[in-house]
Amino acid sequence: MTEQKVAVVTGASRGIGKAIAMELARTGALVIVNYNGSREKAEEVKAQIEAEGNQAEIRQCNVADFKSCEDMFQEIISAHGRVDILVNNAGITRDGLLMKMSEEDFDAVVDTNLKGAFNCIRFASRQMLKQRSGRIISLSSVVGVYGNAGQANYAASKAGIIGLTKACAKELASRHITVNAIAPGFIETEMTEVLSEKVKEAAKAQIPFGTFGQPEDIAKTAAFLASDDARYITGQVICVDGGM
Repeated sequence: MTEQKVAVVTGASRGIGKAIAMELARTGALVIVNYNGSREKAEEVKAQIEAEGNQAEIRQCNVADFKSCEDMFQEIISAHGRVDILVNNAGITRDGLLMKMSEEDFDAVVDTNLKGAFNCIRFASRQMLKQRSGRIISLSSVVGVYGNAGQANYAASKAGIIGLTKACAKELASRHITVNAIAPGFIETEMTEVLSEKVKEAAKAQIPFGTFGQPEDIAKTAAFLASDDARYITGQVICVDGGM
């Protein structure tokens, strides 16, 4: 059983999730690097964390699967006796116009992005309630605040994260558990790399800063919300979007 803080970051094998995992490890937490796809990429993140002299473990779990989430958290708690920080970062996109969007594409996005966050909060909070402490941080999006054509499924899932965050914050506050959301704008990741130059330029035109953000911008915000400095902040959505 460990007394250092245990942080679970879902979808931590790349992009924003990887940056958050690295940053939380730098604060001294033992980071559980959750992944669903490539074990190789998760191993790389673990190796990078350890190369900086910090601690990490990897755990495979499809967050959309209720039972798999239960099993993962049981394993973590039996190994370490605690869960102090949960970052719900795992997310997918299946973009398409509403009239052409399949039921499968709608369900897949909502199941991973929104139900996945519910599943993890459901099992992490049980332990946090016993500890009478905890930090839950979920990744929403500016798309969840403003909407976006061609992303009805993604926007719905990310707007859902905001409602879920506010409800859970009220339920868990009496046990000193904070629940907040971060709504990133356009961040330079594999997701934005595939956009055409024309789309990128149009996006930058909407951003007062005129540039995309970096994964580290989100990671630093998550680390703050996970820290003791943010003990009185709960039920909030922090937009990290260059002024959008």
